[in-house]
Amino acid sequence: MRIRIRKRVVESKRKIILIKIIAVLSALLADAIIFLFMNVDPLRAYYEILRAAFLTEYGLTETIVKFIPLALISFGLMVVFKAQTWNIGAEGQLLMGAIVTTWVALNLGFLPSYIIIPLMYFSGFIAGLSWALIPSFLKIKLHVNEVLTTFMMNLIAQKILEYFVYGPWRDPHGWGFPQTAMFPENARLPILPGTRIHYTTLLLALATCFILYVLIWKTTIGYEIKVVGGNIEAARYAGINIAKIVFLTMIISGGLAGLAGVGEVGGIKFRLNPNVSPGYGYTGIVIAWLGGLNPLGVAIAAFLYSGLLVGGDALQVAMRLPQATINIFNGSILFFILAFDFFTRYEIKLER
Repeated sequence: MRIRIRKRVVESKRKIILIKIIAVLSALLADAIIFLFMNVDPLRAYYEILRAAFLTEYGLTETIVKFIPLALISFGLMVVFKAQTWNIGAEGQLLMGAIVTTWVALNLGFLPSYIIIPLMYFSGFIAGLSWALIPSFLKIKLHVNEVLTTFMMNLIAQKILEYFVYGPWRDPHGWGFPQTAMFPENARLPILPGTRIHYTTLLLALATCFILYVLIWKTTIGYEIKVVGGNIEAARYAGINIAKIVFLTMIISGGLAGLAGVGEVGGIKFRLNPNVSPGYGYTGIVIAWLGGLNPLGVAIAAFLYSGLLVGGDALQVAMRLPQATINIFNGSILFFILAFDFFTRYEIKLER
């Protein structure tokens, strides 16, 4: 007896969406069982998440605040995953975008806002893009596994950040905390009054959704990305430059993660510290798959997942649950999405 795995015929979009909905509901059911073992009422927990994230003005605005970096990162990961290239380094690319943006803000903050703010966005994008170039080069030229290199570069980026905030950039008036001085007023992203929504980055995220839709479904490059992701041998036989696609998708992904870093330091914290990201780069992986590697689907998934994060924070207060509780949702949703996706696309047969 041997196991043979065969690829199924591509399913209709409607069926794929239905399967993803079932996967999410299955994850929530599994989480409910875990809550019961923790002596927590799952219905009350889910209600607290819904209320805190979407049914109050403050919660809704905070959901949008978290949506901004998650959407940017997930859009980038969507593109690179579409080409069957695995960028696990969005977290490090976000951090590098934040680091370079901080340097620009602290050293060029005397410039007027209409100059310094575009410069911050540009610098953060280039920083994230550049951090993605290294694993791209190693994969293309030396065939090094990009999962390992992108993940390891997250750790390097974190140590670089810690070096600056504990060392040369440490604020002498910061009461001993590892953080930089506050950004000058000119170097702070504009926000909607009464909220923490830095709307320029939100507009960038929404524009990115439209641009990537056009890129993937309306251009030759997008067609090549899909062919490479569907069957790399067929793409090579068709004369598609595989190295170009890997390089292009990786730098798009890295650049968008860098923009997320700009928003976090320039629009939320107004300074750099070791906790600039609560793991957005890793959460974006879940969202990209949950959204079906489709720009609109990713946007919806990012918004719903942002609400889940805001609601998870509320659970700590309302039900005294540990902060790590939200990781249960992250893990279960990713597990069920990948499992259902596998059994949708492949069939397993036992053969003699």
